[in-house]
Amino acid sequence: MVEDTGERVIPAYMDPMNNLLLEHIARYQFALPYVRGRVLDLSCGAGYGTHMVAKGRKNEVDEVVGVDLDQEIIDYAKATYYHPNSTFVTGDATDPDLIEKVGTFDCLLSFETYEHIEDEQRLFDNYKKLLRPGGTLIVSTPFGKGRGIECGSPFHVHQITPEEFKALFDDFDDKEFFYQDGVLIEPPRDNVYYPLGISVCHN
Repeated sequence: MVEDTGERVIPAYMDPMNNLLLEHIARYQFALPYVRGRVLDLSCGAGYGTHMVAKGRKNEVDEVVGVDLDQEIIDYAKATYYHPNSTFVTGDATDPDLIEKVGTFDCLLSFETYEHIEDEQRLFDNYKKLLRPGGTLIVSTPFGKGRGIECGSPFHVHQITPEEFKALFDDFDDKEFFYQDGVLIEPPRDNVYYPLGISVCHN
């Protein structure tokens, strides 16, 4: 059994109506229409999302690679979520040599990764290196008081504002922003607070 860090989403250990689980599943469900070709699930955790993509888009996807820093959780994913089009690899999302280990991709999913990373430039450098020309990058992160401000979570470096989130993707010309509240994911509405943002950028 893998150790519970308080942040991991492991469906087998959770009530199926757990809000955190439903929110995470909703993000992968949202991403399904965008994925094609070779797909990277960066910081894949227990692997349920990688498996969702492999099954849900089996006719559009050539391969789905789940990458996570934690060897224990990768071992769990390998033992729990088998699909002929998916593989799981131990790796660091900020490792400049990650491309040598996993290659490049037509679609890159990076859910709930950014807020854990101190060196965000290295993370975004990897997004650009790992994504093929014409590829799609989908990133999500929770909102908070802003860059460099304590957010109250022992697992997060900080939680940025919606404005800071949008600015992260200034280098992309083709981008859309969506916002999540519970399982609802939608374009922004006026005077509505959303706790989490999702960007969809095309390289």
